[in-house]
Amino acid sequence: MQTVTTTPFGRRPVTAGQIESAALAARPAPVPQVDKWEVMKDLSTARAGFGISDRTLAVLNVLVGVHSERMLADGDMLIVYASNATLSARAHGMPESTLRRHLAALVEAGLIARHDSPNGKRYVRRDGDGDAMRAFGFDLRPLLVRACEIALAARAERQRLSVIAARREEVVLLMRDAGKLADYAAGQGTNTDALADRLLLAKRELRRKLDLDTLETLRDALVSLVDKLRETVAVEVEAPVAPTELSACDSQNERHIQEPDKKQSDLKGQGPDLRTVLNRCPDILPYADDGVRTWDDFTRLMARIAPMTGIDLPTWTDACRAMGPIEAAIAVAGIVQRIGMIRSPGAYLRTLAKKARGGAFSVDQMLGQTTRQAA
Repeated sequence: MQTVTTTPFGRRPVTAGQIESAALAARPAPVPQVDKWEVMKDLSTARAGFGISDRTLAVLNVLVGVHSERMLADGDMLIVYASNATLSARAHGMPESTLRRHLAALVEAGLIARHDSPNGKRYVRRDGDGDAMRAFGFDLRPLLVRACEIALAARAERQRLSVIAARREEVVLLMRDAGKLADYAAGQGTNTDALADRLLLAKRELRRKLDLDTLETLRDALVSLVDKLRETVAVEVEAPVAPTELSACDSQNERHIQEPDKKQSDLKGQGPDLRTVLNRCPDILPYADDGVRTWDDFTRLMARIAPMTGIDLPTWTDACRAMGPIEAAIAVAGIVQRIGMIRSPGAYLRTLAKKARGGAFSVDQMLGQTTRQAA
């Protein structure tokens, strides 16, 4: 089929994009045919690299849909001569002015070529046998010529998106590590306010759609933050604390709480008496097979119950150091009594220990909360 014009109808000037599109339409195709929908799928992935928007791509999808054959084959008639009214209707009522703008963008991007008739109308001229001699409209042949280029661009874009997804995943995991390590360090009495601020800024940054360079910068910053937190936590772990696991022997459990910041002997006779504690925290009594007659019985019992609530040994030991073993045991008893209202007993006890170091923890207030719950 013969093509005789490459310049636009009327007062519209010829542009570099139109000249390039016409040259592409005349260039030999690297492959004899391509599946038009595979080309569209690749172009949808790589559209940013070709300078077109999603709406411009939607107009191209309409043009490709009007073409009757699935394959774009060299030698076939690849010119779409549907009117603007038809194209607008297929584009779900897109205004013709908008349609014309997107068609011009496709021409400038070198994805279609334009062949205008003498009067600007789109039509096909046929011979006596009904074969197309000449057509005026939008030529899809540039898609055939550039199919390999589009496929390569799509592959590169998919690889780029895969790397971005992997980096974003790393950032999310690092944020999780940083958050949990910061909570742990704070529970050990370390001031992590500055680290928490850095983590908050990183979380705000991740809410946006970030490019690869920004994600890698954020990842590097989080790696540094997590390393610093791990060093902080390591210092806390290396500090002299109790044995690494609870023993079934009560005498061993008693020994590991004999050197708190507050001496056990200093706390006997201070605060509520044992009977008051047991009356206000009755949920611990079913665990006391031999009864609770002394504060020593009570602290040993709570050392045994603490792991059942999810309070690990370092947290229990730290509470004993911060409060003294009796107050720590009373705190755990209060937690057991209010277990349905406390999401994380370990984190709650760490918070109480931190308050105790600042002189802000009161066993009377703790027991008062259990009394209000019972009421």
